[in-house]
Amino acid sequence: MTNYERIKNMSVEGAWIKVKSRTKQLDITKKVKDAVWARDGGSCILCGNREAMPNAHYIPRSHGGLGIEENVVTLCCQCHYDYDHTVRREEIKEKIRDYLKEIYPCWSEDDLYFKKYGLYRL
Repeated sequence: MTNYERIKNMSVEGAWIKVKSRTKQLDITKKVKDAVWARDGGSCILCGNREAMPNAHYIPRSHGGLGIEENVVTLCCQCHYDYDHTVRREEIKEKIRDYLKEIYPCWSEDDLYFKKYGLYRL
């Protein structure tokens, strides 16, 4: 059952609920993963490890980061972990930012966030 179906089936008369149709925009499609993998040379952009995956969001999904090429990089498991869970986050974020700015001259963090929210009346 989709979120929309769950919401439709709720029986809270007159309540307002915010529905975010952002899941698809935040997911990284196969097309984007393939393009990022090719762009990054099939290896971690930080350490060069070939056992890496193109699935690291520069702006995290939890903050509305889109699943677009300009927001996704290839990282190995260790670098991805360090980026997500250690005090090195800001250092790594700066390296990723510099990398993306070099590839995309008009790159801007503001363009990497999901901005469209819907408000639906039940």
